[in-house]
Parts: sequence; C-alpha cells; structure tokens
Amino acid sequence: MAGTVYITTIILILGVGSQALDLLKATSVLGDPPSTPKVHCWCSSYPNVTFCSWPEPLPSHPTQYIATYSERDGNADPKTCHLVPPGSSSSALTTEPPPSLSEQLWHCHLPNLKLLTEYILNITAVHSGGSSFHLSSFMLEDIVKPDPPVDVRVSPLATKHVLVEWSPPPTWTITDIFPLKYQILYQWEIRGSPKFNNLGPFENTKAELKGLIPGRTYQFQVCAKEMLGLGQCSDWSSPVKITIPTTKL
Repeated sequence: MAGTVYITTIILILGVGSQALDLLKATSVLGDPPSTPKVHCWCSSYPNVTFCSWPEPLPSHPTQYIATYSERDGNADPKTCHLVPPGSSSSALTTEPPPSLSEQLWHCHLPNLKLLTEYILNITAVHSGGSSFHLSSFMLEDIVKPDPPVDVRVSPLATKHVLVEWSPPPTWTITDIFPLKYQILYQWEIRGSPKFNNLGPFENTKAELKGLIPGRTYQFQVCAKEMLGLGQCSDWSSPVKITIPTTKL
C-alpha cells in the first residue's frame, strides 16, 4: 500500500570473540532501503594504518555513508572515520586497491587505533528510500594483513639453483619494531598439470632455492606476514617467471 511505513530488522550472530557480532539492520520509508554495506577491514601497517572498505552499490538512489568507530569498553563518543569515495585519491589511502576495483570501493581510514583493544565499527548507508547499517567488532591484532612484497627478483646462481630476492611492502613502515616474515610460492607444469611448492617462513628478504630442473620454467611469488603471526599473510606478489639454464653459468 502506498504510504506504508515498514521496518525490517535482520540480526546475524557469527560466533564468539573479537569479531563475534555482525548485526545488520534496514529501515525503509516509501521504498527499498539501500543494500547493507559488505564491509572488510584490514591493517596494512601494524599498528598505524587500518582501513575498511565496501563495494559501491549498483546505480539506484544516490547513497551517502556515515562511518564511526569506538572502543567497546570505553565511554568516549564514537569517532568519525575518514571516508574516501571510489576513484578518489587520498594521502590517507596508502594501500592502493587493484586497478579493477579502485573505481568500485569505498574506503574509510581508522587512524591511531590502540593495541589489544576491541572496537565497534558502524557503517550506515542512507538514501531517499531509507537506511541500512553494518555493525561489527574487531581487534587490531586480528585484522593485520600487510601489502604484498615488491621488487621480486629471481637470478640463476648455478645449474638447478636460483636466488630469490624481494623488498618489504613500502606501506609497512616500522620493520625495525614490527618485522615481517615471508613465504615463497613457486609453480611449474608437468605435461600440462600444474605443480607448486610453498616454502618458508624466511626472516630475510632473500632465499636460495636448490634442486630445480634445467630447461623448466618456474613462476615465483612472495607473501609477507607479521613476524609474531598476527593476522594473515599478504596477497601474493606479482609473479616472476624464469627458465632454468641448461648449461653452467
């Protein structure tokens, strides 16, 4: 019936712990509310660089977002998260999304979070048809995810040996206090069947690999993780391919 006002509430409890609560609520007046933001948060440089992102909804009503965060056990008022619209450049956005996604994602920057503290995040979407919000909790230590290592280089040392070298992600700015460890993924094919091997962790930014097959082409990638194992490994670096020489160097 035209003019009817209705409220829809959806509550989803995912489990127990720092990321236990994911509560979604939609309120609509005279139309469909905006879709609930699907939010992903990560810390690309522990403990100073934390972002949350969510996809831009399909074109419909112009949608605005209100993003706030607060300490779960604190009494202070919620703080406003700095919003970066899709396609915008910002000095706060040191972690660049992949080019295919850069025009589709909203970002918010959460600066100066405290260690070992649980936070509540509220992302509210508002347009003329109503509103919806995503409410979740997290601890900084659970969402650590460095950016991928850069400048991966693979050099043949001798028959069957290569040296793999790389540089830490430039966004991880305090490696002297919070060092990283690394894993190497290398892949090859045998009669069209893909094979792979995952090595590490390595605490240095280079590793010598032995026992490779002369004449075979290998692809190498590296990922980075906080030294104590906080969070998860980065995405894999850009691949580097090399064919192992068949003659001695």
